[in-house]
Amino acid sequence: MTLNGQISFWWHQLGTPPQRSALPGPTDADVCIVGGGFTGLWTAYYLKRLQPDARVVVLEQRFAGFGASGRNGGWCVNSITGGRERYAATHGREAVVRFQAAMNDTVAEVARVAAAEGIDAELRPGGEFCIARTPAQAARMREFHDSEARWPGADVELLSAAQVAERLAVDGALGATWQPHCATLHPAKLVRGLATAAERLGVRIHEGTAVREISPGVVRTDFGDVRAAAILRATEGFTANLRGEHRTWLPMNSSMIVTEPLPAGVWERIGWAQGEALGDYAHVYMYAQRTADDRIAFGGRGVPYRYGSRVDTDGVTQARTIDGLTALLREFFPAVADAAIDHAWAGVLGVPRDWTATVGFDHASGLGWAGGYVGTGVAATNLAGRTLADLVLRRDSDLAGLPWVGRRVRRWEPEPLRWLGVQAIYAAYRAADRQEAAGRSTTAPVAHLADLISGH
Repeated sequence: MTLNGQISFWWHQLGTPPQRSALPGPTDADVCIVGGGFTGLWTAYYLKRLQPDARVVVLEQRFAGFGASGRNGGWCVNSITGGRERYAATHGREAVVRFQAAMNDTVAEVARVAAAEGIDAELRPGGEFCIARTPAQAARMREFHDSEARWPGADVELLSAAQVAERLAVDGALGATWQPHCATLHPAKLVRGLATAAERLGVRIHEGTAVREISPGVVRTDFGDVRAAAILRATEGFTANLRGEHRTWLPMNSSMIVTEPLPAGVWERIGWAQGEALGDYAHVYMYAQRTADDRIAFGGRGVPYRYGSRVDTDGVTQARTIDGLTALLREFFPAVADAAIDHAWAGVLGVPRDWTATVGFDHASGLGWAGGYVGTGVAATNLAGRTLADLVLRRDSDLAGLPWVGRRVRRWEPEPLRWLGVQAIYAAYRAADRQEAAGRSTTAPVAHLADLISGH
């Protein structure tokens, strides 16, 4: 029987942590961070590293790592959310080259901090495989490789079907790209360890504390106000719950399943021995990893968006989503056809209107933010946290000059336009994938239309 929800497999495996104390009442701080996920915790960690006497308070509605930070696919990858071209159009090519170098370094920085703080996050630096399984996907793969080859630091290799088969047996693979700047990990172990490390430095984390409103100088909760010179929003997919932020970022749902531990004989047939992250070139794409205890964790889109930007409370996903992901998993790996699916869950990620992440801090108001990672946040949150710390402390650093700093985009459309648009976009992408699976050799026109509508 498949366990559905209970936050995520990662947290179920560890056990839900005992909740830290709520805010005890009205409080003063130098910096108040709203959100106890990766963004908030990394920011708090680096702030205390840089300025040990700073009074840093983190407020979390449930517990640290409850949201996407404890539910994701465990990819620590160097992706620039939204792609390089958007930033190049506003800041120039050299700024984007610096951005990519910073993201490459960030993958190593996460590993460095984990080692320094004694966090066993099951981190495996195996790089990223992205598989093509149809002629249209193969065409997009080659286009992607050719585009990446023009950028320093991309380091993307194009692999033939035979080269793929030597490392990973994906049924029907026509080829793949591989790049080295990616590691897989256990996200709940990382976020749990990071919270503990921040507390050792003197960060105060208050859980079970819902924030109702953020305004200059004050954060309002049911337990009293926190007054702080700097207030940082780090709420990602839950941002729509805050007063005044309902249309800032769209909470996009993503779902995952995980198999039972697979026997050695199955792994002999599959390979996948180096800890590589696995994705594909479908429009409604998948993502996966081989876990440290020899399971396959496999994710993708289910119901992409709930009307009115509603978000779940405990990770329950739809039965049809579980069925769809299970069927796709078995398409990729026929050797697991008889394997049980132990757990399924869902989480939300933050999507800006132009699909690009952003970091910012306004010294005049004392308000800052970071997020909109669109699923690439395991690494990007670390860079965002370091950047926010530099911005708050007025450090004239290279990070403070990266092109995502201060980026603002228009808000999402009001309902029902938002819901109708997302449903139409993903219906189009699914239709395109079906056409391409049936033999179409080029990208289906309906996918180009969906790209145009979404702004992706």
